[in-house]
Formats: sequence, C-alpha cells, structure tokens
Amino acid sequence: MKIKNQSSIPSKYWLAIIAVICVILLGIDQVTDGGGPLRFIGNYTVVPMQKGISYVGRWLSDLSDNFETLQDMKKQNETLQSKVDELTIDNTRLRQDEYELERLRDLYKLDQNYSDYEKIGAHVIANNGTNWFSDFTIDKGSADGIKVNCNVLAGSGLVGLVTEVGPHYARVRSIIDNSSNVSAMILSTSDTCIVRGDLKLMDDGRLRFEKLANNDNDIKVGEQVVTSYVSDRFVQGLFIGYISEINVDSNNLTRSGYITPAVDFSKIQEVLVLTKTKEDMTNGADDKSASDTAKGE
Repeated sequence: MKIKNQSSIPSKYWLAIIAVICVILLGIDQVTDGGGPLRFIGNYTVVPMQKGISYVGRWLSDLSDNFETLQDMKKQNETLQSKVDELTIDNTRLRQDEYELERLRDLYKLDQNYSDYEKIGAHVIANNGTNWFSDFTIDKGSADGIKVNCNVLAGSGLVGLVTEVGPHYARVRSIIDNSSNVSAMILSTSDTCIVRGDLKLMDDGRLRFEKLANNDNDIKVGEQVVTSYVSDRFVQGLFIGYISEINVDSNNLTRSGYITPAVDFSKIQEVLVLTKTKEDMTNGADDKSASDTAKGE
C-alpha cells in the first residue's frame, strides 16, 4: 500500500507566501529608489559595521600617531634639558670665574698697597668648621718661604698670623680669634691701643679695641686703625678696620670701643702672606744700621 507524501502546508498557502514576499520586495525596491533589497539590507547591516571598523581604524591610527609624537616630544625634551643643564653648568662656571676675578683684583690692589713687602699668594684649603675663618689652613708652606709669625692679608687688610708651618701647608690664626691680641694704633694720631679678638662680637661684624689713651686727641667714628710700630709680631701699618664706636672708660684715663674690620671673615678664599716676619725686618734693619756704622768708622 503506497503512502502519499503530502506537504504539511497546502500549496495554496505557499502561493500566498510567495505572493506576499514578492509584494514586500517590490515595496522595498520602491523605498530604496531601485537600490534593490540586498542593498537595503546592506545599508542597515554591513554599512554600520564598516563605519564602526573605519572609526576603530582611525582611532588606532591617531593613537599610534599620538604615541609617536609623544616619543618625539620626549626625545626633544631630553635634548633640550641636556642643553639647559650644559648652559646652567657653563653659567655657573662663568659666575665662579667672575667672582674669582673680582677677588683676585682686590688681592692685586692689596698687593699694590703693600708693594714694599715680599709676598706670596695662597688658597685656603680648610677651615676650623665654624662660620668664621678664625683658624684656617692654606696651601703654601715652608717650601714656599712661609714661616711662623708671617703676617697674612686678604680683602682690604690684615687677616692674622701664621702659627704652624709644614712643607706645603700653613695654619693661620686670624685677628678675630678669641686668643688674638693685636697692638694697633689710630692712623691719624698714632695713639696706640689693643685690638682683641672675640667671635661672639663677630656675629655683629665687630672687633673690640681698648687701652686707648684718653688725651686731647679728638678721635671720631670712621677713623682708620692699623697695626702699631711697637708690635713685636705684626708689621707696622697693616690696615685693621674703622672705628665704629668709641667711649671713655670709667677710670677716665683710657678709651675703648669697637672696630668694623676691613676683611670679611665669613668668606676668605685667597690670601697674601708676607714672607718676612717682623723679627726678620727688625734684624735686617739692625744689621743694616750696624753695617752703615762700621762703614762710617
């Protein structure tokens, strides 16, 4: 017995479905101005995908360009920073050279002011660790003709004395040290006094003087103070500073006060050392006097 294959959907329904599909396709064709149904479908499916892919591609391209630009800018910044560092170093060196030139000019002027004395220049290589150069070391010594009690100059005047000497170094005690006493005199009147070191006073930029005779000589603020002719260690006439204050002592016999030093003791880098001591000069003068006397006889 044969079984007939029958479709689950009657043929008349298939005809109706096909007719409806045809009508839909005709409608789509009208809506798309003849573009066709595939084009219509593509406009709503493929085209948005293409736009998305294109956007992502442009974004990745921009990101790559930005990254390359950032790398280029980073390299340029590194190059510029390197140039800035070099210029900063060069500028610092130029400023150091300028300051050193100024100091050397001052030292040259000082050398000219004391041209009658034999001198040698030296650099400060060590300080005693305080804010003031009350005790420091220089890079010249006995091999250069320096000896104990040689007078040391800097800035505009007297710094101190050499207290210790090695072959290639010397130690200097300045006149501001607490243990320093300098026999001095007022330049305009030749009245003698004693200048004493005091590190506490140096915080105010001052030195103390005392035992100045209270006589008829009118001594005012601003008078110059120099080393005295009666000093046994300091050469006569070395500039110490200016009187900034003067008062009569309670005994009414002497005067005392304060001096503004000629040297900035907070920053000493180069000095001049007189290679002959006061004793050398005195003995030389005595020897010359004895020689002249012998010739006269």
